[in-house]
Amino acid sequence: MHIDLTNKTVLVTGATGELGRVMAITLAACGADLVIHYLKNEAKAQELVREIEAIGQRAIAVQADVTDGSSIATMKEAITQQMQHVDIVVANAVIQYQWTSVLEQSPEDYLSQFESCVMQSVHLAKAFLPAMIERKQGRFIGINTECSMQNFPTQSAYVAGKRGMDGLYRILAKEIGEHQITVNQVAPGWTVSDKVRAAGTERSASYEQNVALKRRGTDQEIANVVAFLASDLASFITGAYIPVTGGNVMPAI
Repeated sequence: MHIDLTNKTVLVTGATGELGRVMAITLAACGADLVIHYLKNEAKAQELVREIEAIGQRAIAVQADVTDGSSIATMKEAITQQMQHVDIVVANAVIQYQWTSVLEQSPEDYLSQFESCVMQSVHLAKAFLPAMIERKQGRFIGINTECSMQNFPTQSAYVAGKRGMDGLYRILAKEIGEHQITVNQVAPGWTVSDKVRAAGTERSASYEQNVALKRRGTDQEIANVVAFLASDLASFITGAYIPVTGGNVMPAI
Protein backbone atom coordinates (compact mmCIF):
# COMPACT_ATOMS: atom_id res chain seq x y z
CA MET A 1 0.00 0.00 0.00
CA HIS A 2 1.40 3.38 -0.97
CA ILE A 3 0.23 6.90 -1.68
CA ASP A 4 -0.43 7.19 -5.41
CA LEU A 5 -1.46 10.55 -6.86
CA THR A 6 -0.72 9.66 -10.47
CA ASN A 7 -2.80 11.68 -12.96
CA LYS A 8 -3.89 14.10 -10.23
CA THR A 9 -3.30 17.86 -10.34
CA VAL A 10 -2.81 19.66 -7.04
CA LEU A 11 -3.02 23.37 -6.34
CA VAL A 12 -0.99 24.44 -3.29
CA THR A 13 -1.49 28.05 -2.24
CA GLY A 14 1.43 29.72 -0.53
CA ALA A 15 3.63 27.06 -2.10
CA THR A 16 6.78 29.18 -1.89
CA GLY A 17 6.58 29.25 1.92
CA GLU A 18 8.43 26.98 4.32
CA LEU A 19 5.69 24.37 4.65
CA GLY A 20 4.18 24.90 1.20
CA ARG A 21 7.38 23.99 -0.60
CA VAL A 22 7.73 20.65 1.22
CA MET A 23 4.06 19.85 0.64
CA ALA A 24 4.44 20.53 -3.09
CA ILE A 25 7.55 18.37 -3.44
CA THR A 26 6.00 15.55 -1.40
CA LEU A 27 2.83 15.55 -3.50
CA ALA A 28 4.94 15.52 -6.68
CA ALA A 29 6.93 12.57 -5.30
CA CYS A 30 3.59 10.75 -4.98
CA GLY A 31 2.98 11.25 -8.71
CA ALA A 32 0.92 14.46 -8.78
CA ASP A 33 1.32 17.40 -11.13
CA LEU A 34 1.53 20.72 -9.29
CA VAL A 35 0.14 24.22 -9.56
CA ILE A 36 2.51 26.39 -7.53
CA HIS A 37 0.70 29.47 -6.24
CA TYR A 38 2.62 32.55 -5.17
CA LEU A 39 1.78 36.14 -4.30
CA LYS A 40 5.08 38.00 -4.81
CA ASN A 41 8.02 35.61 -4.98
CA GLU A 42 7.96 34.53 -8.62
CA ALA A 43 11.65 33.57 -8.58
CA LYS A 44 11.15 31.06 -5.77
CA ALA A 45 7.99 29.74 -7.46
CA GLN A 46 9.87 29.10 -10.71
CA GLU A 47 12.68 27.45 -8.76
CA LEU A 48 10.14 25.10 -7.20
CA VAL A 49 8.65 24.38 -10.63
CA ARG A 50 12.09 23.30 -11.85
CA GLU A 51 12.57 21.14 -8.76
CA ILE A 52 9.29 19.34 -9.38
CA GLU A 53 10.03 18.92 -13.09
CA ALA A 54 13.31 17.28 -12.07
CA ILE A 55 11.24 14.68 -10.19
CA GLY A 56 9.45 13.96 -13.47
CA GLN A 57 6.15 15.75 -12.85
CA ARG A 58 4.51 18.71 -14.56
CA ALA A 59 4.37 21.99 -12.69
CA ILE A 60 3.32 25.57 -13.38
CA ALA A 61 3.58 28.73 -11.29
CA VAL A 62 0.56 31.02 -10.96
CA GLN A 63 0.23 34.37 -9.19
CA ALA A 64 -2.84 35.45 -7.25
CA ASP A 65 -4.03 37.35 -4.21
CA VAL A 66 -5.95 34.63 -2.38
CA THR A 67 -8.02 37.22 -0.48
CA ASP A 68 -9.46 38.56 -3.76
CA GLY A 69 -12.14 36.54 -5.52
CA SER A 70 -11.45 38.08 -8.92
CA SER A 71 -7.75 37.30 -8.60
CA ILE A 72 -8.59 33.67 -7.78
CA ALA A 73 -10.90 33.54 -10.82
CA THR A 74 -8.09 34.82 -13.05
CA MET A 75 -5.75 32.19 -11.58
CA LYS A 76 -8.32 29.50 -12.32
CA GLU A 77 -8.47 30.54 -15.98
CA ALA A 78 -4.68 30.33 -16.25
CA ILE A 79 -4.72 26.87 -14.67
CA THR A 80 -7.52 25.68 -16.95
CA GLN A 81 -5.56 26.71 -20.04
CA GLN A 82 -2.43 24.84 -18.95
CA MET A 83 -3.59 21.97 -16.71
CA GLN A 84 -7.30 21.54 -17.61
CA HIS A 85 -8.55 21.11 -14.06
CA VAL A 86 -7.54 20.77 -10.41
CA ASP A 87 -8.28 17.55 -8.53
CA ILE A 88 -6.92 18.58 -5.13
CA VAL A 89 -6.78 21.99 -3.45
CA VAL A 90 -4.45 22.66 -0.53
CA ALA A 91 -5.23 26.03 1.07
CA ASN A 92 -1.96 26.82 2.79
CA ALA A 93 -1.37 30.55 2.28
CA VAL A 94 -1.85 32.90 5.23
CA ILE A 95 -1.03 36.56 5.89
CA GLN A 96 1.76 37.10 8.43
CA TYR A 97 1.52 39.80 11.09
CA GLN A 98 2.88 40.67 14.54
CA TRP A 99 1.04 39.05 17.43
CA THR A 100 0.05 41.10 20.48
CA SER A 101 -2.79 41.39 23.01
CA VAL A 102 -6.42 41.88 22.03
CA LEU A 103 -6.33 45.43 23.37
CA GLU A 104 -3.26 46.27 21.30
CA GLN A 105 -3.94 44.23 18.12
CA SER A 106 -5.11 46.41 15.24
CA PRO A 107 -8.54 45.74 13.69
CA GLU A 108 -6.77 45.37 10.33
CA ASP A 109 -4.95 42.27 11.65
CA TYR A 110 -8.27 40.57 12.47
CA LEU A 111 -9.52 41.39 8.99
CA SER A 112 -6.33 40.06 7.38
CA GLN A 113 -6.71 36.74 9.17
CA PHE A 114 -10.38 36.45 8.24
CA GLU A 115 -9.55 37.20 4.63
CA SER A 116 -6.61 34.79 4.39
CA CYS A 117 -8.07 31.96 6.48
CA VAL A 118 -11.80 32.09 5.73
CA MET A 119 -12.28 34.05 2.52
CA GLN A 120 -9.35 32.38 0.76
CA SER A 121 -11.13 29.05 1.19
CA VAL A 122 -14.47 30.51 0.12
CA HIS A 123 -12.92 31.90 -3.07
CA LEU A 124 -11.08 28.62 -3.77
CA ALA A 125 -14.24 26.61 -3.18
CA LYS A 126 -16.29 28.74 -5.56
CA ALA A 127 -13.57 28.54 -8.21
CA PHE A 128 -12.65 24.85 -8.10
CA LEU A 129 -15.40 22.82 -6.43
CA PRO A 130 -18.02 23.03 -9.23
CA ALA A 131 -15.75 21.07 -11.60
CA MET A 132 -14.98 18.54 -8.84
CA ILE A 133 -18.73 18.10 -8.26
CA GLU A 134 -19.17 17.48 -11.98
CA ARG A 135 -16.48 14.78 -11.90
CA LYS A 136 -17.77 13.34 -8.60
CA GLN A 137 -14.34 13.37 -7.03
CA GLY A 138 -11.90 15.73 -5.35
CA ARG A 139 -10.06 16.77 -2.23
CA PHE A 140 -10.21 20.12 -0.42
CA ILE A 141 -7.57 20.43 2.30
CA GLY A 142 -6.94 23.41 4.55
CA ILE A 143 -3.95 24.09 6.78
CA ASN A 144 -5.19 25.07 10.23
CA THR A 145 -3.08 25.23 13.44
CA GLU A 146 -2.77 23.81 16.93
CA CYS A 147 -3.31 27.40 18.15
CA SER A 148 -7.03 26.91 17.43
CA MET A 149 -7.14 24.59 20.44
CA GLN A 150 -4.60 26.41 22.61
CA ASN A 151 -6.11 29.93 22.73
CA PHE A 152 -2.98 31.42 24.31
CA PRO A 153 -2.49 35.15 24.94
CA THR A 154 -1.51 37.16 21.80
CA GLN A 155 -2.99 34.50 19.44
CA SER A 156 -6.39 36.17 19.11
CA ALA A 157 -6.38 37.36 15.48
CA TYR A 158 -4.80 34.14 14.20
CA VAL A 159 -7.10 31.92 16.25
CA ALA A 160 -10.17 33.92 15.26
CA GLY A 161 -9.32 33.43 11.58
CA LYS A 162 -8.50 29.74 11.93
CA ARG A 163 -11.56 28.97 14.06
CA GLY A 164 -13.70 30.65 11.43
CA MET A 165 -11.98 28.49 8.86
CA ASP A 166 -12.75 25.39 10.95
CA GLY A 167 -16.47 26.15 10.92
CA LEU A 168 -16.44 26.74 7.17
CA TYR A 169 -14.68 23.43 6.46
CA ARG A 170 -17.03 21.38 8.65
CA ILE A 171 -20.10 22.81 6.94
CA LEU A 172 -18.55 22.49 3.47
CA ALA A 173 -17.80 18.82 4.17
CA LYS A 174 -21.50 18.21 4.81
CA GLU A 175 -22.65 20.24 1.83
CA ILE A 176 -20.54 18.50 -0.82
CA GLY A 177 -19.97 15.05 0.67
CA GLU A 178 -22.62 13.47 -1.52
CA HIS A 179 -20.39 14.21 -4.51
CA GLN A 180 -17.56 12.08 -3.03
CA ILE A 181 -15.41 15.13 -2.34
CA THR A 182 -13.66 15.19 1.03
CA VAL A 183 -12.96 18.34 3.04
CA ASN A 184 -10.36 18.15 5.80
CA GLN A 185 -7.95 20.24 7.85
CA VAL A 186 -4.36 19.56 8.90
CA ALA A 187 -3.31 21.42 12.05
CA PRO A 188 0.48 21.61 12.49
CA GLY A 189 2.20 22.36 15.75
CA TRP A 190 5.29 24.55 15.98
CA THR A 191 7.11 22.98 13.05
CA VAL A 192 10.78 22.53 12.20
CA SER A 193 11.42 23.88 8.69
CA ASP A 194 14.55 24.60 6.64
CA LYS A 195 14.74 28.11 8.09
CA VAL A 196 14.72 26.66 11.61
CA ARG A 197 17.36 24.08 10.69
CA ALA A 198 19.59 26.76 9.22
CA ALA A 199 19.29 28.76 12.45
CA GLY A 200 19.97 25.68 14.58
CA THR A 201 16.84 26.28 16.67
CA GLU A 202 15.11 22.92 16.27
CA ARG A 203 14.83 22.29 20.01
CA SER A 204 12.77 24.21 22.57
CA ALA A 205 12.59 22.74 26.06
CA SER A 206 9.71 24.97 27.16
CA TYR A 207 7.58 23.93 24.16
CA GLU A 208 8.60 20.28 24.12
CA GLN A 209 7.75 19.66 27.77
CA ASN A 210 4.05 19.73 26.84
CA VAL A 211 4.46 17.57 23.72
CA ALA A 212 3.79 13.87 24.30
CA LEU A 213 6.56 12.88 21.86
CA LYS A 214 8.98 15.41 23.45
CA ARG A 215 10.05 17.02 20.20
CA ARG A 216 8.87 19.39 17.52
CA GLY A 217 7.40 17.99 14.34
CA THR A 218 9.00 18.48 10.96
CA ASP A 219 7.76 20.01 7.72
CA GLN A 220 7.95 16.55 6.14
CA GLU A 221 5.68 15.08 8.80
CA ILE A 222 3.08 17.75 8.03
CA ALA A 223 3.40 17.13 4.29
CA ASN A 224 2.95 13.37 4.81
CA VAL A 225 -0.49 13.90 6.36
CA VAL A 226 -1.50 16.25 3.54
CA ALA A 227 -0.45 13.63 0.98
CA PHE A 228 -2.43 10.95 2.80
CA LEU A 229 -5.59 13.08 2.87
CA ALA A 230 -5.11 13.86 -0.82
CA SER A 231 -5.02 10.17 -1.70
CA ASP A 232 -7.61 7.43 -2.13
CA LEU A 233 -6.39 5.95 1.15
CA ALA A 234 -8.37 8.72 2.90
CA SER A 235 -11.52 8.34 0.80
CA PHE A 236 -13.81 7.93 3.86
CA ILE A 237 -12.36 10.76 5.96
CA THR A 238 -14.11 14.11 5.74
CA GLY A 239 -14.91 16.98 8.10
CA ALA A 240 -11.80 16.19 10.14
CA TYR A 241 -9.47 18.53 12.01
CA ILE A 242 -6.26 16.52 12.36
CA PRO A 243 -3.57 17.85 14.73
CA VAL A 244 -0.03 16.95 13.68
CA THR A 245 1.46 18.08 16.95
CA GLY A 246 3.07 15.08 18.62
CA GLY A 247 0.26 15.10 21.17
CA ASN A 248 0.65 18.75 22.16
CA VAL A 249 -3.08 19.20 21.61
CA MET A 250 -5.63 16.39 21.67
CA PRO A 251 -9.24 16.90 20.48
CA ALA A 252 -11.67 15.25 22.88
CA ILE A 253 -14.92 13.40 22.22
